[in-house]
Amino acid sequence: MQYRREIDGLRAVAVLPVVLYHAGLGVFSGGFIGVDVFFVISGYLITALIIVDLEKDSYSIIAFYERRARRILPALFFVMLCCVPFAYAWMLPSQLADFGQSVAAVTTFVSNILFWRRTNYFAPDSDLNPLLHTWSLAVEEQFYILFPILLMLLWRFGRRVIVFVIFAISLISLGLAQWASSHVTTANFYIVTANFYLLPTRGWELGAGSLCAFALHGRVQPSNTILSGLGLALIIVCVFFYDGSTPFPSLYTLLPVAGAALVILYAGPSTWIARLLSTRVPVGIGLISYSAYLWHQPLFAFARIRIEQPTPTMLAGLTVGTFALAWFSWRFIEQPFRGRSKLVPSRTAIFGLSAAAGCVFLTTGLAAYFMQGLPSRIAPSGRSFAELGLDRRLRVNDGLDSMCVELTNSPRCRNGDHPKVVLWGDSYAMALAPALAAGAIDEPFVQFTKPACSPVADIAYIDKQHPSGFSQGCIDFNDKVLNWIRNEGDIDYVIMSSALGIYDHVTYRRDGTIFENGNNQLLKEKMLKTAGMVKAAGAMPIFISPPPRTGYDLSRCGIAALVFSGRGDCSFRVSDESQASLAILSFLRSIDKDIGYIDLPSLLCRDGVCQTMIDGRFIFRDSGHLSHEGSELIGASLGLAPLIEAAESSRPQAGRAKVSLR
Repeated sequence: MQYRREIDGLRAVAVLPVVLYHAGLGVFSGGFIGVDVFFVISGYLITALIIVDLEKDSYSIIAFYERRARRILPALFFVMLCCVPFAYAWMLPSQLADFGQSVAAVTTFVSNILFWRRTNYFAPDSDLNPLLHTWSLAVEEQFYILFPILLMLLWRFGRRVIVFVIFAISLISLGLAQWASSHVTTANFYIVTANFYLLPTRGWELGAGSLCAFALHGRVQPSNTILSGLGLALIIVCVFFYDGSTPFPSLYTLLPVAGAALVILYAGPSTWIARLLSTRVPVGIGLISYSAYLWHQPLFAFARIRIEQPTPTMLAGLTVGTFALAWFSWRFIEQPFRGRSKLVPSRTAIFGLSAAAGCVFLTTGLAAYFMQGLPSRIAPSGRSFAELGLDRRLRVNDGLDSMCVELTNSPRCRNGDHPKVVLWGDSYAMALAPALAAGAIDEPFVQFTKPACSPVADIAYIDKQHPSGFSQGCIDFNDKVLNWIRNEGDIDYVIMSSALGIYDHVTYRRDGTIFENGNNQLLKEKMLKTAGMVKAAGAMPIFISPPPRTGYDLSRCGIAALVFSGRGDCSFRVSDESQASLAILSFLRSIDKDIGYIDLPSLLCRDGVCQTMIDGRFIFRDSGHLSHEGSELIGASLGLAPLIEAAESSRPQAGRAKVSLR
C-alpha cells in the first residue's frame, strides 16, 4: 500500500483538538470528534492493507495481529508503566482500586465495557481517570478481532457483496446510535453510555473508513479540491461548534465522519488540501499522534489529582509536555518495535513479550483492585490513606439508603414509623437526609428522591443523558409523591430541595412540548402550583436551596490539604460562585415570599466568604453535593432547625405546626 503523507496530516487534525479539548480550552468544545476522525482513518488503513494481502493470496491473520501488536502495545504498555508509580503515590484507595481495574481492562482490551458499566449518576469525575481515553483503543481492537475474519469469509463472494455487507452493517450501527441518542424510553444511564463506549454504535465510523478503502482500491487517487476542502471544513466546524450537549454518536457524528471520508477519498496529490496536510508540521504531529493520544489523558488526570485546580498556564505546559513525551515514545518505543528490528526480531518475540507484559499488568491491576486500593499506603503528607479515611468521608451521599432513588415504602427510606415529614427532590435533597436525621427535626421523615428530578409538578429536565423517557418518568415520579402526600393525610412538612437543573435549560413539559432555553415564568408557575398542592394536602412546603457552588469540585482542596499537605484555607469568595449557581439562588430568593424557603448559603457563607471545610470536616463531596459529615454538621450545629422553624412561623396559614424542632 502506497504511503500517503496527507493521512498523517489528517491524524494531526484529529489529535490536536482532542488534546486541547481535554486541556480545558473552551473554544475547542467539540474537540472530542477527533476520536471519530481516528476511527475513520483506522478503518481505511486496516482495510486497505487487508485487501492487498487478500488479493495476493498472502493474507495471514497471525501476521495481521503481529503488526497490530507491534503498532499498539509497546507504547501503550510504556505509558501504563509510567502511570503506576504516580497512581500508587497519589490516588485515594478507591481511585487506585478503580485504576487497577482499568489496567486489567486495558490489558484485555475491554476498557470501553468497563467504563460503560462503571458509569452512573455519582460516578467519579472522568477528568481524574488516567486511562479513560483507552476506551477508543478497545473499540478498535474489538474491530480488529472481528473485521479481518469477516473479510476472509466474504472474500470469495466478490467485492460487491463485501461492500454491501459492510454498508448494511454500518447503516444498522448508525441507526442504533441514533436511536440510543434520541429515543431512549427509560431513565437508563447504561443505554446512553453504551451508545458512547461500545462497538455496536461506533462500528459504522470504522466501517465508513473501510468503505473508503474499497472505493479507492485499484484506482488512481482522485483530486478534488472542493470536496476535500469541504471535508476538512466539516471537521473544523464540528471542533468549534459541537459541545458536550451534542448527542454523540448520532446523526450529528455524520459530519466529522463524512469530513474525514471526503479528505481520504478526494485529497489527491494536486489538491491544496493534500499539500497543506503533507507539510512538515502536520505530518510530524501525525506521526506521533498515537503516542500523543496515549500521553495526554494521564498527564492531565494526574495534574488534576495532585493540584486542586491546575492553572491555564500549567495546562498549557502539560499540552507541550504531551507532545514532547509523544516524540520520545515514538522515537524510542514505537519505532524500534514497528519493524523486525534487532530489538524484537521475530514474531515469537513480539508475542512473547506482549504476553509477559500483559500478564504483569493484569496481575498488578487485579491485585490493586482486590486489595481495595492498598489503604495502608502512606500518603505524601506522611499519614496512611486508611488513617485519613477519605473514601469513607467522601462516599456517595444518597441519604438514608442507596435504594431510595424511587418512590418506595421500604423501612430503609424512613428514619422512624409514621413519618410526619417528607424529604422530596433530586440528589441535592438526598444529601440533606443526614442533616434531618442529625437533629434538624425530631420527628420521623421519609425520603422520596430521584437524581436529576426536581420536585416541581408537570415539568422536568431533558438533555442527551436525560431524554424524553427520563423526563416523563420524572413527572410520573413527582405525581406519585404528591399522591402519597395527599393519601397519607398526616404530613406536617414537605421539605423540598433541588439544583433546579431545569432552570435556564431545555425544559420538558407534561404534554411533551419543549422549551428550548428554559422558562423562568414557567418554572415559577409550576413551583407555586406544587407548593399549593402540598398546602392543600395540609402540609407546610419548605424549599431548601442548593449550596453555593463554583463549578469546581469543592472537596479537592481538602483532599490536597490532607494527602499532599496543601493549603489549609479551603474557603472561596462569594464572587467566585458560578453564574449558574448565582442565577438559581437569585431566582429562589425572588419567590421566597410565596414558598417557605431556606437559603443554605446563609449558613455556609459569612462576610463574602464560603466554607468548604469546618473543623476539619468536609462540607462538600464534589462540586455541589453535601458530604455525609457536612450534611450532619448543618443539621446538628449550623442552625437548620431554627431556619425551618422561622420558615414555618412566618407563614402560619400555610400549614400546621406539629413537628417538634430541635
